[in-house]
Amino acid sequence: MLAALDLHLLDHSDRPGLRGWPRFVREFLYFGLKEARACLFVALFFSAVLLVPRAGLLGLPRYDVLLVAALAIQLGMAWSGLETWDELKAVSLFHAVGFGLEVFKVSGAIQSWSYPDFAYTKLWGVPLFSGFMYAAVGSYIIQAWRLFDLRIRHHPPYWMAVLIAVLIYVNFFTHHYIGDYRWYLAACALGLYARTTVVFRPLDRERRMPVLLAFVLIGFFIWLAENLSTFWGVWRYPNQLGAWSAVHVNKWSSWSLLVVMTFTIVAHLKHIKASIHVPEH
Repeated sequence: MLAALDLHLLDHSDRPGLRGWPRFVREFLYFGLKEARACLFVALFFSAVLLVPRAGLLGLPRYDVLLVAALAIQLGMAWSGLETWDELKAVSLFHAVGFGLEVFKVSGAIQSWSYPDFAYTKLWGVPLFSGFMYAAVGSYIIQAWRLFDLRIRHHPPYWMAVLIAVLIYVNFFTHHYIGDYRWYLAACALGLYARTTVVFRPLDRERRMPVLLAFVLIGFFIWLAENLSTFWGVWRYPNQLGAWSAVHVNKWSSWSLLVVMTFTIVAHLKHIKASIHVPEH
């Protein structure tokens, strides 16, 4: 059934008779369908986050159940061909990068947030399932690339993109010691990607948007998901220990910068790199 849906969504044949409002409505509908389909891993994983009781299931603590669910979803997508093995390697890299950041952020000297519940699969205070929250972002971008037939125009030189991505990641650690340079890095990313556009097909015609807008929008939806997760008590910020409150809007900027880093990793996949235009001058 999913294969048939993908085949239908990937049909970009011309529809010359579609004009005006009917075209707008049809394209908007297909845009929403493709977005929902690209969020398959995200939707399944966060459904587990919301549905698994805090007490766990069948004697397993909640965090351990979430790890089993995340592994089953990820392996199922690879086994069914929804993700290639190269893409699975990239998603695994997101997991490792995210888990490393989580370990630092919950450490005794930092304590930016915490995972309050017990789990057998908890290392250095961080449950192993947490890395899949970062992997979910990478999975979404990979799936969207295929479904929307994405192409990137005026991508900056790869070494510059990698440098800014590394600096963004490093700043997540160093801002606790030498100051937060996120806005300087955001300004650098703004200049670096100012001319970059993403070309996509909601239906049959190509549409364009600034890639910077895509970074900001994806960051916003991650921020919403973070609010939902903290409300359900999956993890908590220090100001949420007594009673829940919304995650500070500043986190939106952090997530948008993380999307820049994730996008850079995805852009190095061989089959995706072929759809990226880097000007020679």
